[in-house]
Amino acid sequence: MIEDGKIFIGASRNPDDSINKPEYLDLKFGNRHGLVTGATGTGKTVTLQVLAEGFSRAGVPVFAADIKGDLSGIAAKGEPKDFLTKRAEQIGFTDYEFDQFPVIFWDLFGEKGHRVRTTIAEMGPLLLARLMDASEPQEGVINIAFKIADQGGLPLLDLKDFSSLLNYMGENASQLSNQYGLISKASVGSIQRALLVLEQQGAENFFGEPALKISDIMRTSNNGYGQISVLAADKLMMNPRLYATFLLWLLSELFEELPEVGDPDKPKLVFFFDEAHLLFNDAPKVLTERVEQVVRLIRSKGVGVYFVTQNPLDVPETVLAQLGNRAQHALRAYSPREQKAVRTAADTFRANPAFDCATVITNLGTGEALVSTLEAKGAPSIVERTLIRPPSGRVGPVTDDERRQIMDRSPVLGVYDEDVDRESAFELLAARAKKAADADAAKRAQEEAPQQQGNTTSGWNLPGFGGGNDDDNQGRGQSRGRTSGYQRETVVEAAMKSVARTVATQVGRALVRGILGSLKR
Repeated sequence: MIEDGKIFIGASRNPDDSINKPEYLDLKFGNRHGLVTGATGTGKTVTLQVLAEGFSRAGVPVFAADIKGDLSGIAAKGEPKDFLTKRAEQIGFTDYEFDQFPVIFWDLFGEKGHRVRTTIAEMGPLLLARLMDASEPQEGVINIAFKIADQGGLPLLDLKDFSSLLNYMGENASQLSNQYGLISKASVGSIQRALLVLEQQGAENFFGEPALKISDIMRTSNNGYGQISVLAADKLMMNPRLYATFLLWLLSELFEELPEVGDPDKPKLVFFFDEAHLLFNDAPKVLTERVEQVVRLIRSKGVGVYFVTQNPLDVPETVLAQLGNRAQHALRAYSPREQKAVRTAADTFRANPAFDCATVITNLGTGEALVSTLEAKGAPSIVERTLIRPPSGRVGPVTDDERRQIMDRSPVLGVYDEDVDRESAFELLAARAKKAADADAAKRAQEEAPQQQGNTTSGWNLPGFGGGNDDDNQGRGQSRGRTSGYQRETVVEAAMKSVARTVATQVGRALVRGILGSLKR
């Protein structure tokens, strides 16, 4: 049942439950994107694993998020189990064999895989604003921050770089507003608070160097299998916005870096976006348009994007229209929204006269799906009620020891596991602040020096004891008919000099504080 140039998905059934025919996904249409939907517990993860195994076996690299930890089992050879062999017999899969696949484990937190990072600069203002759930004025300030960093030669690598730049903008808001537009200190403060929340949620682990290279998720193994990059997302899902923003960033990087290849015989990479609804929940229009643009155009770069979610309504219609290969598992129709989802899912398929899609969707068993893929000239096939084939890899997670052994043999071992903190905006702004403070201290010393000299010559002048010009005193005394003596300063004159010195010192210090702002506070 395995054919060259195709991925065997399963076998469709007739209305009387007899086997109809094998169902395939043609590799040359693998970059036309896809959708896997269904309620919890209906078999979406197994379908994802079957597709990932098929692409890997064909030499296509795969990137997928592992939400529950079950997908990690794809790295281990499958084990004979009754339900697997029974399914193979049901669909007449006589070529069924167990296998293991080359896997690279990734983890933003570095606990269950190699560290994966990017820099603030690579993330860009749009995605960073999305990550912080920024308002329109705050997004404007973020855009100005990136502009200032570009013009000032300030590399934005991690959160402390961006925080330092925001401090600088807040301290110089008046001057910068004249050049870049209004910079509200309130908006700057709100962004700083949002950064603090991100840091507490673990986002500081995501920003930094070395940044992930796209080439490291597009590898093939020595036996010709495509490497499967599995992102440990069980902990990451505690911050859904970070999860969605990271995957969207990765998709955008693929779009920007990969060359145009048209329609290759097989994809250059397949990208599975699990829990896809998190990407579109409360997303601003500009972000949704960005996703639509990327999905529409990345096909010509040989990348297939497969969204995995519970409900087809989770994906906007503009994006849904781009998804040619579909597997619809069972949906529950208890609420009006769920009933609408069933009708929507049924209407997106090319109808099969043998059954009613809307009725069948609610009656599908576990591991059973309505499947429609692109065929012939790229037209969707008639939807078929399909039993999904059993996977060749392990169904279930690998153990911690197995995971460590796989990581120790990883082709990227040691590349991303240690942080690199090179000179960036944080260090450069600190150096500039220190230089300004030193220059101001020197200026203050010069201003105070004459005052100190004046203090040493004021007050009582005693002849022969310094503090005055004895020759002048003698001359003045002689002109008055005196041979010696001194001119005593009146009490009023002494008081006036003291007041003048005090005022001058306080004015000088006030000017210094005004120049430095909070740098000296």
